Amino acid sequence: MTDPRTILTQARQGPVPANWRVFTKKRGKVSGFLRGTSEDPNPLLVITPEGAIEYKDERKPLTIVNFYELADITLKATASTSSSSSFATLSVWVDLSYSDGTKAKWRSTSFADNQQAIQAFIEAYGAHKALQGRY
Repeated sequence: MTDPRTILTQARQGPVPANWRVFTKKRGKVSGFLRGTSEDPNPLLVITPEGAIEYKDERKPLTIVNFYELADITLKATASTSSSSSFATLSVWVDLSYSDGTKAKWRSTSFADNQQAIQAFIEAYGAHKALQGRY
C-alpha cells in the first residue's frame, strides 16, 4: 500500500485518481475548541483500490485497512428501538477477517453514519479481490 500520509496529503490537495473515494467534513468550531482539535485538519476518509485510510484528529492514530492483508469482509448491522418511539437506530459496520486468522471491526470514526462511505469500502474491496483473482 502507498504511504498513508502521502495518500491523505494528496486527497487534501487534490486532484485524486478517479478510482479513489474521498470523504471529508468540516470540524465543528465549538466541538473542535472543546476537544482541543480546532487547529487540526478536518476529518478525512480515503478509500483507494489498496485500502482505506482515515484521519480523525492529531490525538488519534490513523485508521488503516490494507486490502492485501484481508481474507474476507462481511457487512454487519444491528437495529435498536425504544418503546417510546416508532423509529429504529441502525448501526452498520464491516467485519474484517485477516489472512493470518485475526478479526477486526471496521467502522469509520468520523463517517459512521455515512452509508456511501461503507458502500465505497465494500465496492473497493470487491474490485481489489476481483483484480487479485480471489473471487
